[in-house]
Amino acid sequence: CTSALPTAYVNPVKCLTSQASGPPKRPLNGYMRYVLQQQPIMTGQNPEIKSVDIIRKIAQQWRTMSPEQKQPFEEASLRAREQFKVDLQRYQAQLTPAQVQQQALEKRQRLAKRKAIRKKRELTNLGKPKRPRSPFNIFMSEHFEDARGTTTQAKMKSLLEDWRNLFNHQKQV
Repeated sequence: CTSALPTAYVNPVKCLTSQASGPPKRPLNGYMRYVLQQQPIMTGQNPEIKSVDIIRKIAQQWRTMSPEQKQPFEEASLRAREQFKVDLQRYQAQLTPAQVQQQALEKRQRLAKRKAIRKKRELTNLGKPKRPRSPFNIFMSEHFEDARGTTTQAKMKSLLEDWRNLFNHQKQV
């Protein structure tokens, strides 16, 4: 990975190139390049500070930087993005039609899974129960106050006994 930037702006370990086994990785934006450069410096200066607080300080520094100070990071990001486009086209050109179909299928599955997770999260936030209550659960909650026994455990045991003594047609909701 070659770069026209000074070595202070490029982390050679993080230089992203295409991998032989899969598609090329997306390049880092200017801000992330700045964070990767500053994080070891800030951690070395302040080893007692938590990582989250270090990132907050770096983010504050980035916000206060002038566009001229940000320019080297942004330019490196642009160059990396152009290289990524070339690498991606080269990668896609060498794929077989079966591999293209497989990737499309995997992408649809990922999107469907993400959509299902989002829907489940929304239902949870709305307070919808995970599954319908069982007849036994409904019986327990409706009769708990009237149950025999002084402790919760004794009440639960007496309700379980009452439930077992009910006929099947009485247990139906």
